[in-house]
Amino acid sequence: MDIPEGVSVKVKAKIVEVEGPRGKLTRNFKHLNLDFDLIEGGKKLKVDAWFSSRKATASIRTALSHIQNLITGVTKGYRYKMRFVYAHFPINASITNSNTSIEIRNFLGEKKVRKVDMLDGVSILRSEKVKDELILDGNDIELVSRSAALINQTLFTVFNPV
Repeated sequence: MDIPEGVSVKVKAKIVEVEGPRGKLTRNFKHLNLDFDLIEGGKKLKVDAWFSSRKATASIRTALSHIQNLITGVTKGYRYKMRFVYAHFPINASITNSNTSIEIRNFLGEKKVRKVDMLDGVSILRSEKVKDELILDGNDIELVSRSAALINQTLFTVFNPV
């Protein structure tokens, strides 16, 4: 795997650390039976699996995809967009704690206020151009997508009470 300019990758004991213009991200691969090596002076990353089964060989591409997501995160970042959809009761949302949490009111006409805190490194904004759109920004794709999932889950616990 080629490592782009402006990005540095460090590997120590199956823990990959990627640093770029937007920050630093780390990922632990200790659960995989793989070898990670930096070659050509840190410009390429080599992943090996010794005497592996078919499933273990497939994990090589998975690990490379995760590292590619880390590189994209520290260079460009990730943005998820969500929309409020309603028929009769307009959903009110207010963003609090300097863009790190959201309070949702009037969902299906309920008086209950749902509060969702974003995960570390994820910020939430309301779209200026599109009505009822939320924008979640962050460097780590897993944290951004999990924050979007948390918003979705808090709204739909009405139908599936725990």
